Amino acid sequence: MKIFDLSLYVVLDPDLCRSVGVVETARLAAEGGATMIQLRDKRADRTSLIETGKALKAALAGYGIALIVNDDVEAALEIGADGVHVGQEDMSAAAARLAIGERLILGLSVETAQLMRDVDPAIVDYVGVGPVFATGTKPDHKQPVGLEGLAHIVSVSPVPAVAIGGLKMEHAASVIAAGAAGLAVVSAVCGTPAPRSAARALIQEIEKARP
Repeated sequence: MKIFDLSLYVVLDPDLCRSVGVVETARLAAEGGATMIQLRDKRADRTSLIETGKALKAALAGYGIALIVNDDVEAALEIGADGVHVGQEDMSAAAARLAIGERLILGLSVETAQLMRDVDPAIVDYVGVGPVFATGTKPDHKQPVGLEGLAHIVSVSPVPAVAIGGLKMEHAASVIAAGAAGLAVVSAVCGTPAPRSAARALIQEIEKARP
C-alpha cells in the first residue's frame, strides 16, 4: 500500500529557489507542512539531477513526505526517490511503471477529461490536473482549464488528483471544492523569501477548506 498525501505538493523550480537554495527551500517547506516535494529541473543533466536529488532525500529524511522526480526514471531510481511524475509528452505511464516497478509512486499530468478517461488506476497512482491558470513557471503549458474545467476533469478521475498551474493561497478553497485532493504550487513557495511560512499558510488554508 503506497501512502502519500497530495494536500500541499511543492514543485521545486531551481531559478525561483535560487536565493534560498533548492534543498533548503524543500526542507523549510517540509517544516511548514508541505506533504509532497517534486524535483523538476528540465535543464540539469542527469548527474546534477541525481546529486540534487540525493541531497533532497537526505534533507527530507524524517519528515515522512514523498520525494518525486519529474520525468527522469533513471535519476529517480538512482536517487532512491519515492516516485516519478511524467507528462503526456514524456515516457508513457505504462513504460514508466514498468521501469520503476510496483513499489514507487507514479504521477501523470492530465489536461483534459478525455485524457483522464484513459488513465489506468492499475498503473497511475495520482494525476496532476491543469494548468488551472496560466503560469510563468512553465511557459509551454497547455490552455488553462480554469476552476470549472478542473472540477469537470477531476470528476472523472479514477485516482486522487492534485491541481496545478498558477495557484496561490486564495485559490485553496475553490480547488478543494472542485474535488482536488490538494494544490501543487511552485512560485507560491519557491518564489518567496520564507518558504516555511508560505507552506504553513497554504496548508492552513487547505485544511480550513476541507469539510
